Amino acid sequence: MAPRKVPLVAGEIYHVFNRGVEHRPIFLTKRDYRRFLKTINYYRFVSTPLRLFRFYQLSAERQKEILDSLVRANRKHIGIIAFCLIPNHFHLLLKQLSESGISLFLSQLQNSYTKFFNLKYNRVGPLFQGQFKAVRIETDSQLAHVSRYLHLNPYSSFVIKDREELEAYTWSSLNDYLGFEPQNPFIENKVIMGLFGSTENYRNFVYNNADYQRSLENIKHLLLD
Repeated sequence: MAPRKVPLVAGEIYHVFNRGVEHRPIFLTKRDYRRFLKTINYYRFVSTPLRLFRFYQLSAERQKEILDSLVRANRKHIGIIAFCLIPNHFHLLLKQLSESGISLFLSQLQNSYTKFFNLKYNRVGPLFQGQFKAVRIETDSQLAHVSRYLHLNPYSSFVIKDREELEAYTWSSLNDYLGFEPQNPFIENKVIMGLFGSTENYRNFVYNNADYQRSLENIKHLLLD
């Protein structure tokens, strides 16, 4: 594998992206999206005691005990600031917390999900398009703009038709920021919300740029694809 152009340093924040091989869909059903999010939640921790497919063979009570134990220990590869899942790709805004944390996390995430997907759909071979891409976040302004890019991605990618549908889009962390129905306990939004002071300020920041982002002209320097 070719060496990574952008070094991944503990304590830094990165915009991480990958897509399906040959641009193929990587999420076909709601169950696929849910499995990917559960995989994110599990493998963000450093010392997971068993592989995810074995974890799901346990009773619900035992699963909860293990997750509670991992949360209490609070030893994580990464902090998850924001995410967005689109049918053929994903975006993650991550803070690396341990040495090689992002690489270890992405390896476990992609390998585990690929095995799930291939077994479910009776396919073989890679699911993702090679090495994931990563861009280091260098300023608070870039952090804010990248979070907005992720949260508007379903609209700018034409997965949904109208801006009003964004708050009903389950597969991003937008509602974990806007506070309507937070569904992802792993989201760490304080660093971004601290830049805005209120939920309404962040909402305006996101929505006021929606139509501009659809053209992608004013944020090209922040994009990975």
